[in-house]
Amino acid sequence: MHDSLPTPAAEPIASTGKWLVPVISIAYLLFSYFLIGFRSEQLVLIGICNACYYLSNTTRRFITGFSIFVIFWVLYDYMKAFPNYAYRAVDIAQLYTTEKSLFGIHTAGKILTPNEYWLLNGNSVLDVACGIFYLCWVPIPLGFAGYLFFKNRKLFFEFSLTFLLVNILGFIVYYLHPAAPPWYVQQHGFEFQPLTMGSTAGLVKFDSFFGVNIFKSIYAKNSNIFAAMPSLHSAYPVIVLFYASKNKSGIATAAFFVVMVGIWFSAVYTSHHYVLDVLAGIAISLTGIAIVRLLLAKSSVFNRFVNYFWLATAPA
Repeated sequence: MHDSLPTPAAEPIASTGKWLVPVISIAYLLFSYFLIGFRSEQLVLIGICNACYYLSNTTRRFITGFSIFVIFWVLYDYMKAFPNYAYRAVDIAQLYTTEKSLFGIHTAGKILTPNEYWLLNGNSVLDVACGIFYLCWVPIPLGFAGYLFFKNRKLFFEFSLTFLLVNILGFIVYYLHPAAPPWYVQQHGFEFQPLTMGSTAGLVKFDSFFGVNIFKSIYAKNSNIFAAMPSLHSAYPVIVLFYASKNKSGIATAAFFVVMVGIWFSAVYTSHHYVLDVLAGIAISLTGIAIVRLLLAKSSVFNRFVNYFWLATAPA
């Protein structure tokens, strides 16, 4: 694939999109209304997508490419209608005891999980640093995707499809093995309470330090609190680092490595994830990367699918 591919084949795609985008938009709003109820964010999403599609050729190409990320957002949002704890028992105690047996820290005659240790031994510097790292988990993948879209479109599609696949794999595991986060045990013990609201946990210290409600507003919209394993927070920076390395991004690759390690530590420090969740997130990201690489090497159908998006985002 090259950016110099002929573009006439993209014209029928764009022509089809002129009527297909409004149809999909209306269908999405109606389906969302009956499935999870109407929310203002849905109109914002539809407004952005339609504005980008019709504003100019450049914005049309951009939103067409980023439709992969829109699919992720919609799938994540729709998980509210199908809570994983309704299908399988939630792992609360077993995950906690396994974490303690494998990674327990001996202190003052007790064995603590890493989360419990940092709950007792944290400080303001780590509170702020971890909050900053945790704020990077979505902006950095999206920002990196935007960079690739304009600088290396071939790698953009590989990255974006890997991102989507890793999320789908993570969602599947959520339903196969619902798991409570560490903060749930700290606040509710080992009793299952299905209607529990999301919690900022250790990130409340960041909000308190700056007198803001950034994380409070984020976690109030959590689709499902029993989706701690795998940690997709920990998976995303792995994908970014891998494709930054393939793109030979230089110093940016080193920065992404620092952010990756920072997010891993922050996930545990703030009691949002166990070490086991982080390891599962790393494993799921490597699995997704490997599958996409295999499909690109072996599947002609997958490559035709990628070529379709290539043409749909080709400059006029």
